[in-house]
Amino acid sequence: MALFRITRRTPLPAGEAARHRLGTARGPRTADADHGRPPPPAPTRPGTVFTARTGVGRAAFADPMEVVLWEPPGAGRPGRCRMEKRGRVVTGWAGIEVRAHGTGSEVIWSEDLSVTGLPRLLDRPTALAGRLLFGRVIARLLAAG
Repeated sequence: MALFRITRRTPLPAGEAARHRLGTARGPRTADADHGRPPPPAPTRPGTVFTARTGVGRAAFADPMEVVLWEPPGAGRPGRCRMEKRGRVVTGWAGIEVRAHGTGSEVIWSEDLSVTGLPRLLDRPTALAGRLLFGRVIARLLAAG
């Protein structure tokens, strides 16, 4: 499995960053960076099932997921969302945490994924590619906030 973690800080307050990053404004995963397709419906509770587009250009594919944890930020606690990947191509999980940091907030994206047919030897390059792709996605979503 390719495990990676991305941390980004934003001047947005935690509630607003969570609204844009956890999904209530734009969908949980707008990872189809080239096609400009609308995001999937936003999750609002555990049990929400959706299919996002993950990848870039012709390398993008359907990425079905189920929300298994949904906790919007509250007084003194971070917001969290965890999704289990249910696809044939990619399995694993993705987690997003949004916490207050100074006058803004910090967004942490963690993901552990496995790509069908890809040998374990390629886990590190897969994690690097994931960090680059999803780092770009997070930056774009927070900038849109």
